[in-house]
Amino acid sequence: MRPYWTGQIRLSLVSLPVEIYPAVNNYRTLPLHEIYKPTGERVRHQNVVNDEPVEREDIIKGYEYEKGEYVLLEPEEIKDLKMPTKDVLDIVQFVDADEIDALYFERPYFVVPKDDSAEDAFATIREGLRKTGKYGLGQLVIGGRERLCALKPCGRGMMLEIIRYKEEVRRADAYFEDIDDIKIDKAQLDLAEQLIKQKSAKFNPAKFHDHYNEALKELIDSKIENRKPKFEEKKPTAKVINLMDALKKSLAEKEGKPASKVPSKSKSKAKPVKKKVPTSSKHKKRA
Repeated sequence: MRPYWTGQIRLSLVSLPVEIYPAVNNYRTLPLHEIYKPTGERVRHQNVVNDEPVEREDIIKGYEYEKGEYVLLEPEEIKDLKMPTKDVLDIVQFVDADEIDALYFERPYFVVPKDDSAEDAFATIREGLRKTGKYGLGQLVIGGRERLCALKPCGRGMMLEIIRYKEEVRRADAYFEDIDDIKIDKAQLDLAEQLIKQKSAKFNPAKFHDHYNEALKELIDSKIENRKPKFEEKKPTAKVINLMDALKKSLAEKEGKPASKVPSKSKSKAKPVKKKVPTSSKHKKRA
């Protein structure tokens, strides 16, 4: 395996040569191409200037500083940018592990010592982070950008998490501000807690798989084999009368009991909803 980045992690006067590797696969669904329906031929896209095709090696980057006016940047110029964070991740701060909201984490990388001579310093920093429950923060040029990074222990190695900048994360207030503060019924909440506890288990990623990709593969295979596709039958959605009934039925399905026999930890009852009396003249009492 080739490292994605090779450089140094620097903590004060301690420099640690490391290599990092992507911790996740670039997952792709089945590749679907664009096809010209009348002939069944694949559609090809070309790079053109004034309707004339151009060679890929003649295309460079450019920044539009005025309408139609560009500053041209050669690949070598971008590659040779003098950045102190290009080859060194300088740990400038430590934070508690639970201080960073999960929304900020973007992509993980495995960090390993580059050679045997770095293993002692590597293990010392790793265990120091583990015992203090801290993440080390710094910035690093990776993937063509300077990114904020968090260094944390991971088994016998360490993990580097790319963290989004504040400007990249949307504020939740704009989406949540219209959600009303509702007084939750105690009995309903007790049932919800029972259901959550009942369906709780240790996380096992192997338990989950991509149903869409599997269905798409079955559709493709069925067309190749000239047969009807065999799809997993969709479970019918149960008709829900109210939340309390839905919670009781959910618990009953898990326990194998009739919904009416599912106990509630609270004797409080949900407040009945008052029906509005129509004011139309058709509904007025006759004298």
